[in-house]
Amino acid sequence: MPHPKTTEEMMAAAGPIERNLSLPLIQITEAAAVASAYQVGKGDRKYADHVAVEAMRRVLNHIDMKGTVKIGEGERDEAPMLFIGEEVGTGNGPVVEIAVDPLEGTNLAADDVNGSVAVMSMAEKDGIFYGPDIYFDKIVVGPKVVKYEKESKTGEKISLDAPILQNLTIVSKALGKKIEDLVVVVLDRDRHKNIVRDVRAAGARVRLIPDGDLLPGVMTCFEDSGVDMVMGAGGSGEAVLTASALKGLGGKITGRLVLPSVANEKTEDEILKELAEKLPRLVKMGISENDIHKIRETNDLVPGKDVIFAATAVTDGPFMKGTKLLGGGDACMTSILVGSSGVVRVTQSVYVKDKENKSFSV
Repeated sequence: MPHPKTTEEMMAAAGPIERNLSLPLIQITEAAAVASAYQVGKGDRKYADHVAVEAMRRVLNHIDMKGTVKIGEGERDEAPMLFIGEEVGTGNGPVVEIAVDPLEGTNLAADDVNGSVAVMSMAEKDGIFYGPDIYFDKIVVGPKVVKYEKESKTGEKISLDAPILQNLTIVSKALGKKIEDLVVVVLDRDRHKNIVRDVRAAGARVRLIPDGDLLPGVMTCFEDSGVDMVMGAGGSGEAVLTASALKGLGGKITGRLVLPSVANEKTEDEILKELAEKLPRLVKMGISENDIHKIRETNDLVPGKDVIFAATAVTDGPFMKGTKLLGGGDACMTSILVGSSGVVRVTQSVYVKDKENKSFSV
């Protein structure tokens, strides 16, 4: 009797990067998560990040690929490894570009607060936007909003330049929820005080978080996740990583680059000083002064067609348990893997070194 071959068709639709590097990608984020898990709650965010970077780099060295870090820990003179432009992998296998945040939410890990993850994405050559070291002011929504926009006869679209009430109205219609039932995640920063005020004035709920709005952006794509929208200015690298996940999940990110001094409402002199400091590097990346204000969406941030994204929880998250250390180097962790074919895997891995004497539960 005939049956749907959806799974087989999606397997066939996966590109060479998704087919060959999905499992290694999870292993890379798992290694970083375990390394930083040993530092959870110890109060040293820099060292927690440092060990995550080292673990990622060690595992990357053994993966059969020819990789180039497109978004990493900074320039060569700022970071000893995983710096922008660094070549990683064995030099054999697929040619890939990499965006990486070895420990997203360093403060969360240091203070043992929910939401810290080890994250990486890969795409083919020219498949990842250079995320410069400035902010990206954004709105993130899920696939139902994208579908609503496509089917809207009035051309309604989420826009960074539209009033917040207008954007909330679109999300409300798309999700079939009342505005007062919508939850908008916003980083708890002074620069977002107007966003918080306007969202609440419209009747919607604000969930303020101390750090790490990457995972909430991914959550907009999952029904009943408790997150309907993410707004505000955060790191541009994190925005690209979010876009990598949205590529496979069907969600949308829209926004523009913004100087931190502008976002944080500094003086004109401070803004001009920062622009003078940042502009040479931006131009080197192909971003002119006028390009800073350009609206960029999911496919601008991740134009690649063969894209994979993985995140492994360090501390507990909304749908992933944090990394559990079992003693003797053994560990248990939860990861999410998203491929541009549309395949999403939420997996639990257990690493057991002493199989004879270890008793554990997951």
